[in-house]
Amino acid sequence: MIKSFLETGKITGTHGVRGEMRVHPWCDSPEFLTEFKRLYLDDKGEEYIKVVRSRAHGNMVILKADGIDTIEQAEKLRNKVLYISRKDAKLEEGAYFVQDLIDCKVIDADSDKEYGILSDVSQTGANDVWHIKTEKGEVLIPAIPDVVQDIDAEKGVITIRALKGLFDDEN
Repeated sequence: MIKSFLETGKITGTHGVRGEMRVHPWCDSPEFLTEFKRLYLDDKGEEYIKVVRSRAHGNMVILKADGIDTIEQAEKLRNKVLYISRKDAKLEEGAYFVQDLIDCKVIDADSDKEYGILSDVSQTGANDVWHIKTEKGEVLIPAIPDVVQDIDAEKGVITIRALKGLFDDEN
């Protein structure tokens, strides 16, 4: 299911005494999170903070929100999950949010055999690794062009051409 508001990080603490907050980003890079002027505090978009400024700080983001001017005010938001609106995000063509891929059915490009459900994504540096939950357990596959043939997040279907040996009963 395509969600309108996507989890993107968590406020982990304060930074300084003027209301700045430390945010642990759950996106590809801290810089991605600094592009947003509005971050939501719920997955329905009903409560939000207006970002005055933000910057990457190592693997974290330092964020200043409108109306949050003291360490005490910032402390009240500690452990809050932050969301972005899908409408505000700009992705390159062919790029997807991991949240859109989770729970997608994974099928074989040649036989339409259903392998299982994509349950998690690990970022390894070279390429992502997809965790496919099958009847026999978990299978890890590389998310590379030779394997991933098509993604239809709207329909919840990913079509792959499995490398030899990935699925025991196939090869």
